[in-house]
Amino acid sequence: METINAEIFTLTYGSMVRQLIADYEDVEEVNKQLDKMGFSMGQRLVDEFLAKSKTQRCSDFREAAEKIAKQGFKMFLNCQATVAGWNAEGTECSLILEDNPLTDFVELPEQLQGLKYSNLLCGVIRGALEMVNMDVECTFVRDVLQGDEVYEMRLKLLSSSPESYPFKDDD
Repeated sequence: METINAEIFTLTYGSMVRQLIADYEDVEEVNKQLDKMGFSMGQRLVDEFLAKSKTQRCSDFREAAEKIAKQGFKMFLNCQATVAGWNAEGTECSLILEDNPLTDFVELPEQLQGLKYSNLLCGVIRGALEMVNMDVECTFVRDVLQGDEVYEMRLKLLSSSPESYPFKDDD
């Protein structure tokens, strides 16, 4: 599978975030824009993921989270996440990354402490899952750039609908 130099990707991403900060001058708006950009990317990346991984359809949210953590992160970021912290209903979990290639060479200045630097990843996950009929909420709850030990994204399944076809096979 084709890969790009991780350092080039990291620096390019950092330049994009820096430009968003300059354009919007408001950390919350930059967080929204990163999520929005990621959402659009996720809607497109899911096709590549399904084609290259030759994976079967996920039966539930739990299986989808595991595939994102083990296969999706490996395929696109060359790292893996751990799925943890499931609620009793199986509708909420955490994806925990010990390493985040997006944040190599990054230190946040004091005035940007509210920046969710890797918020693009939350948008990617939301966009990808929406394309397979799962509406989720995804937010960073822990971030090494904010002084935490790991990167943790919290996923919450809002709704899920089975695939429906606009036609009947017998017509």
